[in-house]
Amino acid sequence: MSELVQERTVKVLALTQVLNGLGVAGTVAAGSLLVSSITGSETLAGLAQTSSVLGAAALALPLARLTSRGGRRLALSIGYLAGLMGALFAILGGVERNIYLMLLGTFLVGSASAAGYQARFAAIDLATDQHRARQLSFVVWGATIGAVAGPNLMDPAGAIAEVFGWPRLVGPYMLAAVTLALATLVIQLFLRPDPYLLAEKNSNRPPLSRGSTRESLAYLRTNPRALFAIISIAIGHVAMVSVMVMTPVHMAHVDVTLTVIGLVISIHVIGMYAFSPIVGQISDRIGRVRAIQVGIAILLLSMLVSGVAAADDEITLGIGLFLLGLGWSFTLIAGSALLSESVSPEMKPATQGASDLVMNLSGAAGGALAGVIIGTLSYAWLCFFAAVPVLYLLLRSRAIESKI
Repeated sequence: MSELVQERTVKVLALTQVLNGLGVAGTVAAGSLLVSSITGSETLAGLAQTSSVLGAAALALPLARLTSRGGRRLALSIGYLAGLMGALFAILGGVERNIYLMLLGTFLVGSASAAGYQARFAAIDLATDQHRARQLSFVVWGATIGAVAGPNLMDPAGAIAEVFGWPRLVGPYMLAAVTLALATLVIQLFLRPDPYLLAEKNSNRPPLSRGSTRESLAYLRTNPRALFAIISIAIGHVAMVSVMVMTPVHMAHVDVTLTVIGLVISIHVIGMYAFSPIVGQISDRIGRVRAIQVGIAILLLSMLVSGVAAADDEITLGIGLFLLGLGWSFTLIAGSALLSESVSPEMKPATQGASDLVMNLSGAAGGALAGVIIGTLSYAWLCFFAAVPVLYLLLRSRAIESKI
């Protein structure tokens, strides 16, 4: 029974990831360019992604608590619905050229990302230990189709926006509103039975604690493996976000078209998601820490390749951004699997929420600093500074490996 439910759960979650990716991915480049257009400042361009990542961070623990109280269906539905409201606010902000409404919208769109991150944990509520990373990776992979197609729909979506007399850059947010509404419906109608509630019923666990953020972080500090897992996820994310969000701004310096920018971002997203089942299998086979080390090596290579690329060199930038996404995939999947198997069952929702909180706060800081760096220095310097925490993670991985 549980195996059939697990198979159905993974399929439903993968479908919602397609819809989520289709809507949200196109807003990454559009948001940065729209904020830059409204404010007239490249330095502030990173605020769009920073606001979105902060929104994902703000929702991480509330979604975890909702999971404890009512299951995955309740938590994911609220996350996607909040993202829908955010898309509407972003459209209004873009039309009125109101930066405050725009940033409120991107903040709420971040809740859809928070729901997407929580979905990867929903995929392993009923998974066995031997296939945990692989099951998680299937749901991560589900974002591939939508996330690759999303940036390439920037121009068509922009054309639809112009039909209403609106700025072209609000088009991707119109698409996001539609796809997030559909994702909410899919979760409500088809994520039955709820995998989390079924896992609780099967295991006869005691009711889970609704601990505070401080209690969750205190628990993690006493668990070196779980702490390393969260650090790996956070550093992989901050490296990815800081470089990715500024790449469209870097390319726009030489008037590269939205189509080319969308193509480069799509190649990046392919690296993030398309190979996730293979990444999951590698993680199950060689172990979590070694898989994270593979991700570290790929991230460092991506910084080198991207850092030497000219603004109009879409081929080199595409290669660099592809490697950036692939390295992120290794740290996210292996780190998430390591976290799940390193904590006690009653602490899973709280620590999963804390993990997403730390990850997204780190990403928000990276996005904000990236805007300052590229505005005052250059894209090459941004890649250099992004590599610094990755090198720290390499040293940390060697230390944790010696204790295993």
